[in-house]
Amino acid sequence: MTPGRHVRVEHEHHYDVPLQTGFAYITDPANWPAYWPGLVRVEPGSRWGAPGDKTRLRVRLLGREVELRMRLRRFERNRVVEYESSQDGLPDARHERHFDAAGSGFRYRLVVEYEPRPGLRGLYDRVIVRRGIEQALRRTATNLERELAAAA
Repeated sequence: MTPGRHVRVEHEHHYDVPLQTGFAYITDPANWPAYWPGLVRVEPGSRWGAPGDKTRLRVRLLGREVELRMRLRRFERNRVVEYESSQDGLPDARHERHFDAAGSGFRYRLVVEYEPRPGLRGLYDRVIVRRGIEQALRRTATNLERELAAAA
């Protein structure tokens, strides 16, 4: 990514469940439909748990279903997950998920970083895409609050 040109969106939330419980729940693709906004399904043959694994999802975006392709870059149990995503019509993105013990619970920090496309599409990416990502991260945190409380 070009320094100074990329967009970075972050959201952090604290959960009152043990770090190991939260990490296991969040990183299990079987749980993703319960908390991931707009997720329709995880496509068959998807893998998630070791660097290099690839996953394809169907997500509802702006009223239509699109394919989201993800490649896992880093997976450190109870600590960090990093992956890249791509989907038609949007810039490719790099994602980080950080897990830190905090008392009897954990802090979960979600990061999405991308480089806006050139021209008018770049304006769309810097304003509309950024707003959509911010909203999705907040909804994810809220949904996880509900799901982790129910699972505890």
